[in-house]
Amino acid sequence: MIELLYTISTLVFVVAGLTMVGMAMRAYVQTSRRAMLHLSVGFSLAVAGAAATMISAFVNDFTGVKSLLLVNSGLTTFGYLFVMYSLVTYE
Repeated sequence: MIELLYTISTLVFVVAGLTMVGMAMRAYVQTSRRAMLHLSVGFSLAVAGAAATMISAFVNDFTGVKSLLLVNSGLTTFGYLFVMYSLVTYE
């Protein structure tokens, strides 16, 4: 049951994150502001971390949890750094 809840919550996060990536890319195309490009990279990294963690967890039968959390935290952290950078550099 917990695996199903984990899968559903991760898929919702991935769909919402990819929606934000698409919106940021559309804004970049319309405005040519590099901050929107950085924003889309940031959300892409966060989504990649969540998706990679979920896939790896099921492939490895939820062993190596520390490594999975490290990958997830690392990608999410770098993603949020890009999001913060996009906010700081927005003109």
